[in-house]
Amino acid sequence: MALEALSALAHETRLDVFRSLVQAGPAGLPAGEIAEDHDVLQNTMSSHLGILNRAGLIAKTRSGRTILYSANYGAMKELLLYLLEDCCRGDSKICSPIADALACIC
Repeated sequence: MALEALSALAHETRLDVFRSLVQAGPAGLPAGEIAEDHDVLQNTMSSHLGILNRAGLIAKTRSGRTILYSANYGAMKELLLYLLEDCCRGDSKICSPIADALACIC
């Protein structure tokens, strides 16, 4: 899961879209609005959204004729925890400052 998520976020447009969806909150944003906000053609944005969705970073729901996309906060949390646990290997000298910084931000 981590490799696919990191790969999906490795593209500038997809990272910007993910950031926008995180900031939009659980209600999410309509696909057309996302494309317009990022000045990307709708079919190109559809591809980007599909990659983020397959990586599990976002979810989509239909509301009438509109498709809404929202951030998957659980997947974001899992990715952050994976990076902390796997990369730090439990070394408190490495993990503690990062965890403290995250606590202050949130």
